[in-house]
Amino acid sequence: MGTLPDLVVPGASVDDWQAVLDLVSERGWAHQYTEGPRQLPVPSAETILARPVDAEYAELRVWPEAGVLAIFMFHSPDEIDFDVDLRELQGQQRLDLFCAFLTAIGRQLGKPVLMDAEGGNGSHPVLGYEVERDQVVLIARPVLP
Repeated sequence: MGTLPDLVVPGASVDDWQAVLDLVSERGWAHQYTEGPRQLPVPSAETILARPVDAEYAELRVWPEAGVLAIFMFHSPDEIDFDVDLRELQGQQRLDLFCAFLTAIGRQLGKPVLMDAEGGNGSHPVLGYEVERDQVVLIARPVLP
């Protein structure tokens, strides 16, 4: 798995994207929205996702805690996708924070939040928030040498 695994909430909608934006605000998580090189106030999910295909790249950087960054990309209204840097998740405290972050998103949406290898398509998640168990669980067993 690369250092920037892909996380996804499948089966999402514009309303789900808005719920994530609302969660970021409600939790008071530090964040920064950009379109290309410009930093802007966070617009509504509907506005972001209605941008023309050739518009500048939009992303939302969220720091649930200092030193832990999630980068949300607005590729599709049907799927919430974001990256995290595994190098920032060293130690149990950081791992617990990451799991709490995934849990907060999953609970807000009532949907799974799945982590796949960098560049993965979500079809082979290794861990994720499971709605039925209301917790982050290991989905795939690690390959041992």
